[in-house]
Amino acid sequence: MKSKRATFALSRPVLLLTVGGLLTACAANNTDSNVVAPGAEKTPSTKTLEAGAALMQSRPPIEALNAYLDGFHFYNGHPDVQMEAHHYCSILNEEVIQCVIYDGNRKDAKLMGVEYIISEQLFAKLPKAEKALWHSHVHEVKSGQLIAPGIPEVAEHALMEKLVHTYGKTWHTWHTDLNKDLPLGVPQLMMGFTADGQVDQKLVSEREQRFGINSAEKSKSRADIPAPAIDPGADAWRKGDVIQIEDPTGTPHSHSQSVP
Repeated sequence: MKSKRATFALSRPVLLLTVGGLLTACAANNTDSNVVAPGAEKTPSTKTLEAGAALMQSRPPIEALNAYLDGFHFYNGHPDVQMEAHHYCSILNEEVIQCVIYDGNRKDAKLMGVEYIISEQLFAKLPKAEKALWHSHVHEVKSGQLIAPGIPEVAEHALMEKLVHTYGKTWHTWHTDLNKDLPLGVPQLMMGFTADGQVDQKLVSEREQRFGINSAEKSKSRADIPAPAIDPGADAWRKGDVIQIEDPTGTPHSHSQSVP
């Protein structure tokens, strides 16, 4: 069922499948973190405090993270520096989603950053300078790069019908893809891919093996999802308008290639 105004709303059966199953799906727990944080092992007293807090403290914002998405990012201005990104998201309303991003989906995964996702209606109202910070999701959806592991195909398809109409703003704060064992340097603005041939196929193949999926098949199954026109203010890097924070610490980010 489609409407002229695309939002995040799903039919009730699909919504229940999506919200109830995304985080508890068996597809999780198959991707290791890229780094091991320095430090001593947890002491028995720390483990006891941790267990007690888990039993006694409420965590409403964390419990609201009920959607799991997996995709790929690259550093704005440096499309050769790419990584897989595991998104754990909270659907705030029909126009806004907020996600925390990890470098894996196991218990020791490192928090890499955040992504804010908004509807095309909200994006259209943003000033030009702000739009340059955001990326479109059309290619990620249509190519099969963006997935919602572990839920039924019908639920994933319905979710992608909504996400194809959205834009994301992503900042990474811990650059674990570069094998840094601590969150060094400053946050970096990330972007999403917009055309075939941009993503490193090795990253895609490794993910396909872990999740037991085929991105090409997913792309075929999403052929019926209409590709909306992309706001010209998004994906500004394609026009040479690259925004990135200069790192005053001198921390190298392995950014060796400029935008083509």
